[in-house]
Amino acid sequence: MESARNPAVFMDRDGTLNLDIGYIANPADLLLYPFAGQAVRLLNESGLRAIVVTNQSTVARGYCSEEMIDRIHEKLRNDLHKEGARLDAVYYCPHHPHIGEERYQVDCQCRKPKAGMLHQAEREHGIDLGHSYVIGDKTLDIEMARSVGARGVLVLTGFGRDSIRRLEGKPMQPDLICKDVLEAVRMILEQQRVP
Repeated sequence: MESARNPAVFMDRDGTLNLDIGYIANPADLLLYPFAGQAVRLLNESGLRAIVVTNQSTVARGYCSEEMIDRIHEKLRNDLHKEGARLDAVYYCPHHPHIGEERYQVDCQCRKPKAGMLHQAEREHGIDLGHSYVIGDKTLDIEMARSVGARGVLVLTGFGRDSIRRLEGKPMQPDLICKDVLEAVRMILEQQRVP
C-alpha cells in the first residue's frame, strides 16, 4: 500500500529567511529576519512540512567548506528553535557549473532552477510536489516551482524587487507576490483552508 504524500512549503534561505549579505561563510553572519521564526512556526502548527532549499556556491567558490555550511545550517535551526519553530529538512547545492574547485564545478541537477533538491525531498519525505509551494526572492525559485507543478511565491525581501522587474512582460509569473515570508505563509495557509 502506498503511503500518503504530503504537501510542503519549500523556502529559499538567503533573502527569504535571513538577510542576504552576500556569500555567508560563517555562522555568525547568518541573521534571521525577525518574522522568519513566526513564519516557520505557523507551518509547523499547520502540519505542512517546512523545508529549506538553497544554492550555496560559497563552497564551490572556496569561501567555506561543506562542514562550515553544516554549522551555518545548525545555527539556522537553533535560531528558529528559539522562536519555537523547526525545519523538517535543509537541502543545499554546493556546486557551480563554471566557477570554483574542480570537484564542485559540476552542471548538477540540484542547483536551482533545476529541481533536484525538490525531488530529493519528495523521495525522502513523501512530498506531493504538485500541491506544494516554493517561496523565494529570485526568479530561479519561481522557475524551479514551475518545473515540478508547484506554486511559486515571490517575496519582496532580498532580491525580490529586482526579480519583479526581471519578470515584467515575461510569461512566467509567480502565483503570489508577498512582502515577506510571513505574509507568504499566511496566504498559503489561507489558500489551504479554502475547500
